Amino acid sequence: MRCDLDLNGTQLESQLEAIGAKTIDLARKYEGDCATLLSLLRYLEFLHRTIREDFFEHSLPNTRHALYDLLKQVDETGGWPYIERMKLQNLIVNLKELNPETDADEVKENLQ
Repeated sequence: MRCDLDLNGTQLESQLEAIGAKTIDLARKYEGDCATLLSLLRYLEFLHRTIREDFFEHSLPNTRHALYDLLKQVDETGGWPYIERMKLQNLIVNLKELNPETDADEVKENLQ
């Protein structure tokens, strides 16, 4: 899997590719183990938040011109990073598809 990284063959690009390959290997190792894969996703989300809060936010530009340049670069290279969460409604629909006898309203009530 390859992302649109604007790194032009830098050492960082190869390091990120190695991290990505190890992460995918780990996910493959636990394929079918929902609880473990959920833990992996939670950890990746934790890493995303840590990098954003502790490093990225502190490195943001402090002038309008520099901020404009950053926003232009972000727009040209694929937008802001985002870790999508599965919506609970989608999980319920998937559960109902696997087991048609499942009452979605009952599942919603038990989750509240």
